Amino acid sequence: MPQAAKSSRPNAAPDTTESAAGSRAAAQRLKMRRELAAAAMELFSAKGYEATTVDEIAARAGVARRTFFRHFRSKEEAIFPDHDDTLVRAEAVLNAAPPHEHPLDTVCRGIKEVMRMYAASPGVSVARYKLTREVPTLREAEIASVARYERLFTRYLLGHFDEHDHHDGNDDPLLAEVAASAVVTAHNHVLRRWLRAGGQGDVETQLDHAFAIVRDTFGTGIGAGRTRRPEPAAPPAAVSGEGEVLVAVARTDAPLDEVMRTIERALKDRRQD
Repeated sequence: MPQAAKSSRPNAAPDTTESAAGSRAAAQRLKMRRELAAAAMELFSAKGYEATTVDEIAARAGVARRTFFRHFRSKEEAIFPDHDDTLVRAEAVLNAAPPHEHPLDTVCRGIKEVMRMYAASPGVSVARYKLTREVPTLREAEIASVARYERLFTRYLLGHFDEHDHHDGNDDPLLAEVAASAVVTAHNHVLRRWLRAGGQGDVETQLDHAFAIVRDTFGTGIGAGRTRRPEPAAPPAAVSGEGEVLVAVARTDAPLDEVMRTIERALKDRRQD
């Protein structure tokens, strides 16, 4: 009986091989985007933003015009080469969050990926900051990029609470949106201060301080309304016995003063009987 032909292909895990190939492709893509961005920054600094063309950027990077447009839709996008990849990393932090971690802490960890992107190349980040201050079109592109992070973090926080679950005592949907905006605002405040200082200083420590303020302000409020829902009014106090035993009914989570008022009403009703 003939034996089945043996495969000459080594026993490799297909998923591992595909993952490695995907990682290499992503690294090559990011490398090209950064090279195009560096060429754009050089030309913008030397000639000015308006006077620089896409063809010149591509030529400076040593690639064809069509290669430029495979990576960027316009020349203003070329000075923000890392935002797409950073957004993916920030989302990965959210997706891998441990179940016990407060969602606001997770968001703070996620946005640190954005700060690390800027801190990885302080010189480039400072030059880009100066350029965006001078060119309104670039400033608008930067604002649009920041808005993507804010939407990501807002969706994450709202995912932990029912956006439509509005009832007295549950402000989670509101707090989730406000807290996401606060985290992004704190990040941007620290980032601008660091860039104005020429990229000097321990920016991550400054960021941790800013996040501590946000957590102190919003952290205790988020989640407070998840388990507490409106309860029907407590039934009227009931009295039983021959004057020796008083039974008063009150909610277990009622404040002490409310419990005391319930008992006082029961005593008054008993005396009137």
